[in-house]
Amino acid sequence: MAINLDALRGRLNKLQNTTNKQAGMWKPTPGKHTLRIVPYKFNDENPFIELLFHYNIGNKTYLSPNSFGRPDPIIEFADKLKRMGDKEDWKSARKMEPKLRTLVPVLVRGEESEGVKFWGFGKTVYQDILGYMADPDYGDITDPENGRDIVVDIVSAEDSGTSYPVTTIRVKPKETPLGATIADTKKFLENQSNITELYEELPYSELKIILEKWLNPGEESETQSTSTQLNTTARVTSNTSQQTVPSTTPIKSSDANINAFENEAKSSERAKLDDVASAFDDLFN
Repeated sequence: MAINLDALRGRLNKLQNTTNKQAGMWKPTPGKHTLRIVPYKFNDENPFIELLFHYNIGNKTYLSPNSFGRPDPIIEFADKLKRMGDKEDWKSARKMEPKLRTLVPVLVRGEESEGVKFWGFGKTVYQDILGYMADPDYGDITDPENGRDIVVDIVSAEDSGTSYPVTTIRVKPKETPLGATIADTKKFLENQSNITELYEELPYSELKIILEKWLNPGEESETQSTSTQLNTTARVTSNTSQQTVPSTTPIKSSDANINAFENEAKSSERAKLDDVASAFDDLFN
């Protein structure tokens, strides 16, 4: 049997992309860090790159094509669910909708030898940075010659008493050049990755298949899982019943209740799955 070289090359390319992504991203740790936002080589008018991501789709994260104005089957299906009128469907649709993540090229002070990386943050930090830039006392803090560094303070979730780390920023009042020399500044401006090299945009058709597999992981596995949960409930109920009645008392009525409960749960679960499957087929088929 001949080796599939195309498949091996594809795997190598994915491994290299993963390595490049990790190397190209700045992962903040608790404490204070000093950064400089660098003008983006691939868009000299705006260094901020707004991307939409789907989180926890089969325990994975996917870049939404809607980030670039292209159709996204997951968004389309979420919209379909919201129109079905069911409260639970609406909640599920909200979880499926992509979340905004803003990225910007930065130079980490003290780590200049590692080059320009991308820093990703949420809405609050984004608003704070834009607020400074909209203030005439600060202006364009990304200017290579007369810009300003940013002090980023990260407090861990444990120390902040929240479920996630807390990030605050402060722009330094003193203007400084991007690089120590003109040559360094030029190097930082030119040696940058395109954000599309770090985050892969999957084709519409592939995202649709991922969505379908996530919604229908396999009828057999779903049935087995439901059956296991119901059998566990049945055993607990049966044991409780045995403790409250004499050992000579038959428990046929309890068995009947358990069977009725199991059938009702299966029927309800199947109806829900049928509704979702019907919505998917109606939208895409």
